[in-house]
Amino acid sequence: MSIKITRRSFTLGASAALSIGAGTGFSHAATGDVVVGTWGGDYQTLLQKNVADAISKPAGLGVTMDTASEPVRKTKILSERRLPRGSLDVATFTSPASYEMWKSGALEELDDVKIPNLKHVLPILRTPYAIPHIYTGRVILYNPKFITTKPTSYADLWKPEYAGKVGLIDIQYQTTIESAAMINGGTLSNIEPGKEKLLELKKLGAKIYPTNEAMAQALKNEECAICIMWLARGVMWQKAGIPVEVAYPKEGVVLYISEIAVPKNARNKPGAFAFLNDVLAPAPQIAFATTMGYSPTVDNSGIDAPLASSVALPPEAQKNALKQDYEYLANNDAQFLDWWTKVFKS
Repeated sequence: MSIKITRRSFTLGASAALSIGAGTGFSHAATGDVVVGTWGGDYQTLLQKNVADAISKPAGLGVTMDTASEPVRKTKILSERRLPRGSLDVATFTSPASYEMWKSGALEELDDVKIPNLKHVLPILRTPYAIPHIYTGRVILYNPKFITTKPTSYADLWKPEYAGKVGLIDIQYQTTIESAAMINGGTLSNIEPGKEKLLELKKLGAKIYPTNEAMAQALKNEECAICIMWLARGVMWQKAGIPVEVAYPKEGVVLYISEIAVPKNARNKPGAFAFLNDVLAPAPQIAFATTMGYSPTVDNSGIDAPLASSVALPPEAQKNALKQDYEYLANNDAQFLDWWTKVFKS
């Protein structure tokens, strides 16, 4: 079952962000070292620069990044959950994955005592098991040089005239199947129909790129002309001079929420909580909005109006904003990854 997000929820959050001001981060006394399991690329670079180096380390907290794909990170936590101490203190996840890890009993529950900055998190994004780091909406990016009619639907990627110019991202297998299902009789609670539709796209010569960064390069080189992607990446790539425009699919804009959690058997829980609190501080929230185009998840970021308007969904897209069915995805993600790997990519 998908969850409809009201425009009022977005408006209240944005208004609060503009009115409260920058605020200050939590001055923590946690020390020692924490191991942060995360993706690589631009995300890790910004996390290192704006959180680990700028806030955590000066406060006495050592931070080591453990780079891997999300499935690898999930497997590590699940395989280690019966050990008294695991190898990760902090783990970054997409929102469906963090829900899955919580349902499995692997994540620590969070509150305002452990993480004081939680009180600033927008209510629509708050959960008891992870902090929402950044969020945006799923859109269509296209190069107007090749895609001369602005797309209005995910179905436009299947147009025969775009054969060979469609790009898909390996690490986004779940959302890609989901998007295909939305135009083939499926729902966010039943994305099985997306498989059949994607096999049609495969026959049309769709290319698979390993990462978001690889997709950016393909768009820049005009090897690819259209893809399913996050609004935030569109904003970031436009700033970098990559020739893309943004289109909002009529099927609805599904929210992407990047979350951060603490495994129950983390070796340094005080340090892990402190790191999560640092992530929610105003300065790194603004840095991710400025550099990567993601919307802040807190009401005290102090984001200015021009930046807020560039990273936020426009009013019409806000009306069609949806949240994924986390319970459904938790029960089915393994078989979707298996199909993607063994059938679609073969």
